[in-house]
Amino acid sequence: MPKQGGTEVFRITGARQGLADDVRGRQRRYIISMTVRTLSVIAAAVLWNVERHVAVVALALGVLLPYIAVVIANAGRESAPSLPSTFVAPPTRPALGAAEGSAETDTERPDDRN
Repeated sequence: MPKQGGTEVFRITGARQGLADDVRGRQRRYIISMTVRTLSVIAAAVLWNVERHVAVVALALGVLLPYIAVVIANAGRESAPSLPSTFVAPPTRPALGAAEGSAETDTERPDDRN
């Protein structure tokens, strides 16, 4: 049953992710990116005399990935446009009007006649 008095009702599906969960997720993405960077630099060093083209690509990945990882890690707490609105307006109930065909007026009440 909805509460009376005009209180705001919020949808739980529109709630943001908790701050600790958000930071943990960004840290995880950063660590994964830095692991891939480290592996690509090692691969570049190992493959330098064997397969120079692959080594150059791995080295380029190792040079560019830190910048990309930092940008991805720092991009957080933005609201996604696809989430539903977090506020649900309370339903409005139509006001009751005076009954049609009523002969009584505000000045003439049955209790006031004596």
